This record gives sequence, structure tokens and C-alpha cells, in this order.
Amino acid sequence: MEAFAEEIWIAAGPSVQSAGFTYPTRMTVIRLEAGGLFVCSPVTLSAELHAALKALGDVRFVVAPNSLHHMALPEWRAAYPDARFYAAPGLRTRRKDIAFDGDLTEAPMPWSDEIDCVLVQGNAITTEAVFFHRKSGAVLFTDLLQNFPPDWFKGWRALVARLDGMLAPSPRVPQKFRVAFTNRKAARASIAAILACPTQRVLMAHGSPVREDGAAFLRRAFSWLMR
Repeated sequence: MEAFAEEIWIAAGPSVQSAGFTYPTRMTVIRLEAGGLFVCSPVTLSAELHAALKALGDVRFVVAPNSLHHMALPEWRAAYPDARFYAAPGLRTRRKDIAFDGDLTEAPMPWSDEIDCVLVQGNAITTEAVFFHRKSGAVLFTDLLQNFPPDWFKGWRALVARLDGMLAPSPRVPQKFRVAFTNRKAARASIAAILACPTQRVLMAHGSPVREDGAAFLRRAFSWLMR
């Protein structure tokens, strides 16, 4: 567990393979004012991670922010039976084996006094829940933004990653997700709500965090959509 900002921590999970590419993974933990923990996009639950979480507080909420990030959920469900698990749109259908307690919506949620939620609409691949933690000024993305160091990929993968817009210092929405925004009007409305947040920092499940000038980073990353 690495302290990232006020009352927010990040933890790296194992790398995953997809379409011949190796991706790092990351989850985010926010300690709420009442002391409970909000866990976004959980990674594999090791003994070390379990102990680190116990030192921070009780896991109260576990959220799967899109329909693609769900592999670790069963082990978390078993380890934290008293926590409440929330599914992004479409995930209940994909993972009928997981007992979810609720669905992610933009309506008031148990954490809404501290964390805002925007569902990014209009994408044919997934509807991603993006969170804004007011105390730290951090926006939490999962797959819609990826920010890899320029030397993360090698050979032809590096070329594809650069063309796809996954590499620092100027990452954008990966091409497959850009093409999948079939309802751009709905997508613009969602991103406009995110851009209205007083963002200082940006976290992503795949790639390096943005620790300063987060609002400017988001404006650049989504300029193609907001024109």
C-alpha cells in the first residue's frame, strides 16, 4: 500500500495479459470520515495486502467500476462478507456467480458525501464509473485512460501503444474505447461533469498516476471528444 494523498492509498496488483500486451494493475483505497474503507477496482488479495487494509480500517464498500474489472471479486467477497459490493452497469449479467449488494449509479450512494460518481455513458464496450474524491482532489479512472511510461512496451508493442495513445507524456483514451463511443452526445455530457470537478490528481488502473495539474491533464486527454 502506498499513500497517495489525504486519506487515499493505492496498491499494485499482478500484471495481466490482454491481446499480447502486459498491463500493470492498480486499486485505490479511500478512508471515509467514519473510518470505513472504500475499495475501487480490487486487485488480487494477498496476505500482505489484507494486513495493510486491516491497519487502515474496516473494508465497508468494494466497487467494480466497469464490467471488465471483476476477476478478484470472489476472493474479496469471501474475505469481507460484511462489506457491501457494488457492480457497474452490465457486470451483474457477466458475473451471476457474485452476490452484489447494489449497483453503481449517479444517484446518492452511501459514500456520496465524500465521493462523487459519474457514469461515462455512450460507450459500446463498457459503462465506466469514474469517481471524484473531494478531500484529495483525485479523480479515479479505470480503463478509459491509460498512462504508461514511454519505455513500458518493447518492439512492435511500443509502436502500437504510441499510436493508441497509451503512453506518457500525452496519453489519451485508447483507440478501441474512442471508436466505441457510439453516442458522443451522451459521452460529452458525462465527461463535462468530470471536467467540472476541481481535479488535482488522476488515478488509473493501468499506468502512472498524475500527481499534479490533474484538471489540465484531463482536458488534454479528452480534447478530441469535447471539440
